[in-house]
Amino acid sequence: MSKILFVMTGADHWTLADGSKHPTGFWAEEAAAPYEAFKAAGHEVVVATPGGVVPPVDQGSLAAGANGGQENADRIAAVLDAMTELREPVRLEDVDLDDYAAVFYPGGHGPMEDLAVDAGSGRLLTLALNSGKPLGVVCHGPAALLAATGADGANSFAGYRVAAFTNTEETLGGLAEKAKWLLQDRLTEAGVQVQVGEPWVPNVVVDRNLVTGQNPASSAPLAVELLKKLG
Repeated sequence: MSKILFVMTGADHWTLADGSKHPTGFWAEEAAAPYEAFKAAGHEVVVATPGGVVPPVDQGSLAAGANGGQENADRIAAVLDAMTELREPVRLEDVDLDDYAAVFYPGGHGPMEDLAVDAGSGRLLTLALNSGKPLGVVCHGPAALLAATGADGANSFAGYRVAAFTNTEETLGGLAEKAKWLLQDRLTEAGVQVQVGEPWVPNVVVDRNLVTGQNPASSAPLAVELLKKLG
């Protein structure tokens, strides 16, 4: 059994262009689906957040409409309720990558607020990428890649192909015009090659040890690919 590190947001809001705070956190399915897959494969999961705060779930991600119906919403909520690791996170600042076989970043708009500018997370991502260990990042989770820079100031993921939440999806979700910046744009500006798929349809991109997914629907197939890399 291997240990997989879940690096999660500690932010319960996303600051919009007008200074207002949009309630958010992590997206339920993006934590629950990979967690189920990793635990079913016999792996241990450890949750880490900036400062060791309990990661807040985006309440909107628990709604029936966000999960294809009430039955699936109830199932995902039950997974989160049973996920004791969420209530006992370790401090991201204290993480030793050597203790883990793989690293996974779920999304939600929360990472746009904290992990996108968290230097400690950025260093961990750079170390994980260079280590060759499986690294999975989904939806808005790739916002964390923006904080990963080398000694020369260049983004550590420049030249990598990734999937991430797209401008089109942000527009369809009604927040693009309110945002300070859009994830697809910022990643592209950093030299990361965003591979855009159809809105809301699973899109997983594998580039070397990096496995990324575009949206919540990509969470489960991303977990499959990450498990393949774990062997």
